[in-house]
Amino acid sequence: MAPTAGLLRKELARRTGCNSETIRYYERIGLLDAPPRAANGYRVYDGRHLRQLRFIMRARALGFTLGEIRELLSLRERGRPCREVADITRRHLEAVRGKIRDLQRIANRLADTLGRCEAAQESGEAEACAILEALETGAAAPLETGAECKGR
Repeated sequence: MAPTAGLLRKELARRTGCNSETIRYYERIGLLDAPPRAANGYRVYDGRHLRQLRFIMRARALGFTLGEIRELLSLRERGRPCREVADITRRHLEAVRGKIRDLQRIANRLADTLGRCEAAQESGEAEACAILEALETGAAAPLETGAECKGR
């Protein structure tokens, strides 16, 4: 038997480090091609599935969304049109940079709030927790109110 022929899901998961349920999910949403079934009813994966799953996992590690990965897989099948792949990657990079900016604002606000809290504790002026106060009054919120409710 070839090294990548006739893999059961458990073996595919072991070889890739991907959870079996995640593999099942990728199949269900059509991201990973469904494998044929053996006579005993088990799904049998091959080298193509192994390569496809590794591609998906590498793309996920870079933060690509499942939709973006679906587009990349489709483009790969059509002969690797580099310009379209670059466009997807450019949009993704900008989204990542936006998240970094948001996280930096959050880190700055947390550091400032924590610094005020620690200073108040050291000086003995802390009657109430400055962090809880900041959360209650909104002084700690680096993003617009309700951002977490808008799917951000």
